[in-house]
Amino acid sequence: MALPDQPPSYQAVLRTPTAGRTFQVSLVGRLSYGIVFLSLTLAITSSTGSYVVAGAAVAVFGLANSLLAPLRSGLIDRHGSARLLLPMGVAYALLLAVLAALTWSGATDAWLLVPVAAAAGACAPPLGPVMRTVWSDLLPDARMLQRAYSLDTVCEEVLYVTGPLLVGLLVIVADPPLGIAVSAALVLVGTLAFVRTPAVRAQRGTLAMPAPAAPDAAGDRHGMTPGPLSVAAALGLALGSLNLFVVAFAGRHGQLASVAWIEAALAVGSVVGGLLYGSLDWRTSARTRLAVLAAALAAPLALAGTSSGLPAMMAATAVTGLLVAPTLTTAYLLADEQATDQNRTRVGTWVTTAFNLGNAAGAAGAGFLVGALPLPACFALAAGPLLLSALAPLAFGPPAKPRAAADPGADELTALTDTREGAEGSTRR
Repeated sequence: MALPDQPPSYQAVLRTPTAGRTFQVSLVGRLSYGIVFLSLTLAITSSTGSYVVAGAAVAVFGLANSLLAPLRSGLIDRHGSARLLLPMGVAYALLLAVLAALTWSGATDAWLLVPVAAAAGACAPPLGPVMRTVWSDLLPDARMLQRAYSLDTVCEEVLYVTGPLLVGLLVIVADPPLGIAVSAALVLVGTLAFVRTPAVRAQRGTLAMPAPAAPDAAGDRHGMTPGPLSVAAALGLALGSLNLFVVAFAGRHGQLASVAWIEAALAVGSVVGGLLYGSLDWRTSARTRLAVLAAALAAPLALAGTSSGLPAMMAATAVTGLLVAPTLTTAYLLADEQATDQNRTRVGTWVTTAFNLGNAAGAAGAGFLVGALPLPACFALAAGPLLLSALAPLAFGPPAKPRAAADPGADELTALTDTREGAEGSTRR
């Protein structure tokens, strides 16, 4: 419980009973996703000598993972995390182990790797969405939940930055398939520890809940939230395009090695922006903040295309990064506000899926833009969808059901509420 004159801190979030340990072990499993894509690419390329096979395998792995993620999360909402997460994690780890063995031996038909990779992606356990559902269960206070989601988003981003670096170290000391094996071990250990935590065991699924008397007030039977989905997709599209645009920028300036510095500026900006955003108390609603953040992101992204050199590009991408984690965090917060106990995990997963599909589309389309248009026009076009998506949180979607911030002075009432929440946790999801 925060003191009356102090806003809740990130430390207070992690001190919430069971939250710290649950979050830590979820990050162990989620590190697997930061490692697996580059590991698959390197292992399959070195084993088959074919970039076509490697590209096909990684593509179907990513598509199966993203497109089927809402289905997996819907099953978890219905049957409970503890019941389904472990079978998913075991199946996913076993299929990754098969891929590691096949690429290590190099004695199999190269195209056999593609269906195995697709099957692995289809089984990937949604550890991130389930962790966000755990945060929502454990933290009824809106300010605490904002800090938890910000911390979660920032840590996930750090995993996706450090994952490829770890793969690089593994390749130095061993063959590329070791990265796939390490990814399998991480997700198996992380998932096993995750489902054994009290917070995850309490998620029993909607089958253990009384049937609702009427459709929820939001009227959202399918878990679709147009506002967060539109912004997440536009953000993914922009970032997917940006990856290739900065390569083209660096190449045209004869500084190809500077790509790493530009990407680092974006990542550092996102981490700093995410932590700062989560630490502040906001008076505006999540819907308004999401619209403002999406529109604000478009400006530095478009201006990056006018950069005259490396320092200007790094500055523009750093400013862009400052808004990336806050935008994604707010999309998750708004989705959670619009969700019900029957679809909370699935709704959050739809935001992730929209971001991933937007990212893939941006990466695919950026090559055509770079070949046909001046680079400043490419950056401006990537910023356009963000401006358009800023309208969606305000114009579309059901009304949100915002949480009230806890009264800092009502210690006894808060303690009673926390006790009631803990008792209900044994029958929720």
